[in-house]
Amino acid sequence: MAAASILASSTHTESDVQQLGRVYELLTADEATHPVPRHYLVGGGSDDPVELPEEVYRVLLRVVDAMQKGLSVTISPTSQTLTTQQAADLLCISRPTLIKALDNGKLPFTRSGTHRRLALTDVLDYREQRRRDKYAAIEALSVDVNESDDIDEVLSDLKSARKAVTAARRGR
Repeated sequence: MAAASILASSTHTESDVQQLGRVYELLTADEATHPVPRHYLVGGGSDDPVELPEEVYRVLLRVVDAMQKGLSVTISPTSQTLTTQQAADLLCISRPTLIKALDNGKLPFTRSGTHRRLALTDVLDYREQRRRDKYAAIEALSVDVNESDDIDEVLSDLKSARKAVTAARRGR
């Protein structure tokens, strides 16, 4: 396979659902009995089968599962080092917001001349931390409401919870 075709992104939308079902069954058959199932790739030639690395197996399983559900799948190779725009896109934030996080030391980066580069693993870790922080904020804002409680008291509790979350976010 040519290097250009390996690096190109591709999106797949239609498939034989029945055939995908058989592939999915094959991939998941050993999961119950083996914590890390072993699967082999067999080519059309006389070469010996090659064991799939666990990472390839997991990707293949997710692709087949999505396609079986009628979802389109896009596979796009990504460098281990990201530009600020790529990192911002991955985090679903604007580039200026990402730059502010970099300047505040929330994400490590390196400089290549005047350009900033971020490690993919650092960006993924930051995304996970942001997700945990969001869920913690939601939990902090949640208040048990009893219909017999006074509405003014409930609103006061919510206001206090919001102030506490804001203060925690600002590091007070």
